[in-house]
Amino acid sequence: MTWISKQTAEDKEIQQQIIAAGKLPKHIAIIMDGNGRWAVERSLPRVAGHQAGISSVRDIVEAASLTGVRNLTLYAFSMENWRRPRTEVNILMDLLVRYLREELDEMHRNNIRLQAIGKLNALPKNVQKQLFESIETMKNNTGLVLTLALSYSARWDIVRAVQMVALDVRRGKISPEDITEEMFSTYLLTQNMPDPDLVIRTSGEMRLSNFLLWETAYAEIYITNKLWPDFRRNDLYAALFDFIGRERRYGKTSQQIAEENNNENYVQRIINAFKSS
Repeated sequence: MTWISKQTAEDKEIQQQIIAAGKLPKHIAIIMDGNGRWAVERSLPRVAGHQAGISSVRDIVEAASLTGVRNLTLYAFSMENWRRPRTEVNILMDLLVRYLREELDEMHRNNIRLQAIGKLNALPKNVQKQLFESIETMKNNTGLVLTLALSYSARWDIVRAVQMVALDVRRGKISPEDITEEMFSTYLLTQNMPDPDLVIRTSGEMRLSNFLLWETAYAEIYITNKLWPDFRRNDLYAALFDFIGRERRYGKTSQQIAEENNNENYVQRIINAFKSS
């Protein structure tokens, strides 16, 4: 069964309101935080929080796809997470493999394209095998691009990119004067993705936690006190409505943005008039 075939009328109406209200973010990045606290608050083992968090992943991927979001990146496992107790890390890896296996057919049927960023060779071999098989299966899909940040560190990626730039300078492929922000971005793992327009963080924490530091320079940040296992599609919709209501200036003034919008509307009216003539 496809997601659209089981969608409720109420859910579809909310999505249509979001689309009609303004431009959707091209890329949403989510820091999924609070699984452990969710479990502790319920006197449950931490693994129960991670298991509950999978339901949130499933619901948010589905809702984002149905709303028309093109890119969704989930911060699933950071390099710093390797410092956690070995038992918890092993459980997280097992849950990842299980998620990929159980969700593969449904994501594939709903046109999801999967990719991953991070130091993937640090993942256990069985995780790498399942991950790459899933990516291969969905590589030709044209819908939502779901990116899992696994064994990921923004600082590590930036340092890695600097090393690659330095190596190309040494080899004579480029000169220092050729290096621009645009060129440097092509050395990052996110080179084929648009920068995030919206970063969502659950659990109320006010930090990026080493996540997409270069790419989020002009992203809008939305913080919710909800812990990740409690975060569902209505919470995503609230974040989208909040995003739509913000003015994104990129260093410009509000007056400049208003003038640019007026000019764009004027040009569009001319184009529409030309088409109808």
